[in-house]
Amino acid sequence: MSIYKIMKIAFIGQKGIPTRNGGVERYVESLAVNLAASGQEVLVYNRRGYLSSPLKEFRGVRIISLPYINNKNLANITHTFLACWDVLKRKVDVIHFQGVGPALLCWLPKLLAPRIKIIGTLHSFDYYNDKWSPFAKFMLKAGEKSMCRWADEIIVLTEATQAYVQKAYGRTALVIPNGADLYTKTGDAQITPWELKRDEYILSVCRLIKLKGLQYLITAFKNTKTNKKLVIVGEGEYSAELKRIAAGDERIIFTGNQTGETLDQLYANTYLFVQASEMEGLSIALLEAMAHKSACLVSDIEGNREAIGNTGVIFSTKNIQDLQTKLENLLANPALVAKNAAAAYERAKEKFSWQDVTRQVLTAYNK
Repeated sequence: MSIYKIMKIAFIGQKGIPTRNGGVERYVESLAVNLAASGQEVLVYNRRGYLSSPLKEFRGVRIISLPYINNKNLANITHTFLACWDVLKRKVDVIHFQGVGPALLCWLPKLLAPRIKIIGTLHSFDYYNDKWSPFAKFMLKAGEKSMCRWADEIIVLTEATQAYVQKAYGRTALVIPNGADLYTKTGDAQITPWELKRDEYILSVCRLIKLKGLQYLITAFKNTKTNKKLVIVGEGEYSAELKRIAAGDERIIFTGNQTGETLDQLYANTYLFVQASEMEGLSIALLEAMAHKSACLVSDIEGNREAIGNTGVIFSTKNIQDLQTKLENLLANPALVAKNAAAAYERAKEKFSWQDVTRQVLTAYNK
């Protein structure tokens, strides 16, 4: 018998599931599916039109699609506002808000239905993203304050963020990391359309925005003499600029968004995974690479350090020359790459299991 009571849990703030891209969406999908598998009743709010073919259910999770204003600054908050009103009629036990933007409205269900437990996950400090206007950054910061004021429990992904929340708001946040599913299959049939073979390419998976640092990776790679390819998986508003930077180097491949077995095989067959972000909470793509037994080269931001421990190689953030030097060293040392790949897999197995993460989140819901 489960030690957890059966609850009705709603997720608010994500674009939707099943995910097309985005760390928040992948977090929600994995957590929601695992919660449903454990016997919980789970609702996820999707933006209407997020999926080309609308779904009402996905792997045991009920999907509720609501409209929103299709504008960069208004999409998230308008969808969250409608979800906050809709969820009140669903008689849920827990509302789990995702990120500081949606948390701007977490006071609304708290005031109108005090019995509902409010959980907020602070994924990252979104107001540092230069794509937002000064007013949008102000509102995102206000959302962070709202989460820390109104949420019954705050979940953070790293110890560094926990220390920040304690210092800034006097709140004790729960450190519950992202997770990853261990992958043990072999095969490369899904990556042959790009003429890729095992250990003959370097991989990066992320949303194509400036903060992900792909401009540094592409430049460092173009300056590196190697027959290996660089494969960039994802889509985003910075895509055109990245392709401009990559122009003239036929070794660089943009695949667009990939999911399922194709993404699994891209991770599992790469020689090296690179995560070059300027800012992250705890990168799910990085954890997934580790769980696919990929060696990792990462920027020295706090979230990446906490993810890889001593199992990978770290370069100075935004430093193209340091990135190129570390990349060249790893290309010349396949024994070290194989050693780090095995160590990364064991670390993912020990610290970042979705089953463990789900149990920790359920404990927070039941607390």
